[in-house]
Amino acid sequence: MTTQTTTPALVHTREELDAALAVQDVQAVPRTEGRSAHTARPHRRAVVMTMGALHAGHLSLVDRARELADAVVVTIFINPLQFSPSEDLARYPRDLQRDVALLSGPGLLGPDDIVFAPGPQVVYPDGDPIVRVSAGSIGDVLEGVSRPGHLDGVLTVVLKLLHLTRPDVAVFGAKDAQQLAAVRRMVRDLDVPVTVVGAPTVRDQDGIALSSRNAYLSDDEHRRALSLSRALRVTGTADQIRAAARRELQETDVDYVALVDPATFTEVPAGFVGEALLLVAATVGSTRLIDNAVVEVRA
Repeated sequence: MTTQTTTPALVHTREELDAALAVQDVQAVPRTEGRSAHTARPHRRAVVMTMGALHAGHLSLVDRARELADAVVVTIFINPLQFSPSEDLARYPRDLQRDVALLSGPGLLGPDDIVFAPGPQVVYPDGDPIVRVSAGSIGDVLEGVSRPGHLDGVLTVVLKLLHLTRPDVAVFGAKDAQQLAAVRRMVRDLDVPVTVVGAPTVRDQDGIALSSRNAYLSDDEHRRALSLSRALRVTGTADQIRAAARRELQETDVDYVALVDPATFTEVPAGFVGEALLLVAATVGSTRLIDNAVVEVRA
């Protein structure tokens, strides 16, 4: 018995997207066959935003979106606003045909679902936008220090894509924890009518968090990159956790090790006891990687 694949609608322009969304609203059949009423999907449309170069982590977000909604939109857009001049925009991997093939795999997107793959001129028809979203205080720490303006660029494109795709729910990966927190705060502060869902980080068997940038790593660099996930398994007091995590990262160029309140992203004090978010960022070779986990801080 062979497993069939189905192909979602691939659209590139605003007009094509509007037409596909209209079809989706009329024709999308609720995927509730074989389900009891209390397990039916609570939303009509879910969106998953990506920059392409898809891997199993992205596909897990699509799985979660399918659980939450009857119809799914996956966006594939490499957003220039979130790259600084020194970052890897030009070499960021691009393979739309491969990405669509992955999304068409068994159990993923169907003919009522949409892949929206616009170019920069579609998302930003007047060039770089004059008005942008500010991440505020969440954007001034950690990634905001290392990559000034990065989260402003992320939030600007997220808000635009939410307006364009008109979802009921948006699914984001927890690996980009600061981004997820910033999106949630933007949606709350600006009264955007969408539910934001965070999905767990997907890891390879060796523990490394899946990332499109992992493709840049040599075998030796991959070995050294495993220290990021090891750094998240340390225990102790707040100061002990920070110190132990830095020791684990000795073979990398450490950007930051932070133990923060997951809502505000402010550092927890030395005497803090309870759950906190441990975040690490480091460069291995020429590749910058991030990771995070919730840890229990002891007295």
